[in-house]
Amino acid sequence: MKSFMEEFEAAISAAPNGNVRFFEQHHFPWIDKIEAKWPLIKAEAARLLSAIELLPGFEEIQHEQSELTNDRHWQIFPFYVYGQTFERNLLRCPESSAALKDIVGLKAAMFSVLRAGKVLPLHRGPYKGVLRYHLGIIIPTPETQCAIEVAGEIEHWGEGKSLVFDDSYEHSAWNYASEDRIVLFVDFIRPLPWELAIVNEQIINQIQDSSFIVDTLINWNRWERAYGKQLDSALGIIS
Repeated sequence: MKSFMEEFEAAISAAPNGNVRFFEQHHFPWIDKIEAKWPLIKAEAARLLSAIELLPGFEEIQHEQSELTNDRHWQIFPFYVYGQTFERNLLRCPESSAALKDIVGLKAAMFSVLRAGKVLPLHRGPYKGVLRYHLGIIIPTPETQCAIEVAGEIEHWGEGKSLVFDDSYEHSAWNYASEDRIVLFVDFIRPLPWELAIVNEQIINQIQDSSFIVDTLINWNRWERAYGKQLDSALGIIS
C-alpha cells in the first residue's frame, strides 16, 4: 500500500508539467527580473569568493549532506532556508537580498560554490512539491566543463542564465574546470492546481518545523560566532 506522500507525489506527477525534468523559463515570469540583476548579484558573489576559505562546507551546516560531500568543496552562503532567515547574510549582500524578493514562492536561497574539480554524486531531493532554480553567477570557461544532469538530461550553466529543474529526480553535478563555479541556488513552491496547492502548503509548513531545518540555523549561528567577524573584515564591512 502506498503512503500518503507517495500518493500525493503521484498526483503532482499527474498534474500539468508534473514529469518535466528541466522547465522552460516562460513558465516563471519573475526569472527575467532576476537575470536583469545578475551583474549586481555577481559583484557581491565575487567579493565572497575573495574570502572563500572562510565559507563553510554544506556538510558543516546540514550534516545530512555528508553523504554527498565531506571535503568542504561544496560551500554555501545561505539567505533563507524554509522559514529560517540569515539576517547577517542579507545585510552582507543587499543587492542579492533585494533580488530575492522577486521570486514567487521562495522557500530557500543561498550562494552555492562548487570548487574546481568537485563532483557531486547522484542524489535526489526529498520532496516533489518544490522546484529548484539556479542562476549562473560565476561560471568557468569553457562552460562545457561544468554541468548538471537530471534523470539523464544534461544542462550547462551560463553566466546570467537560469535553469529550473525538479530535484526530486536523481541528479548529479560536476565542475571539471580549474576555477570555482558559483550559482544562486533557490527552492520555490511548485505551481500546482489549487486543490493540490493547499495540501502542498501544509506539507511545506511541516518541513519548516522539522529539526533538519531548525538545526541548519543553529549550525550557521555557530559558524557565525566563529568566523563572522573575519568574513566582515575580509569583505571590508564595518559592524
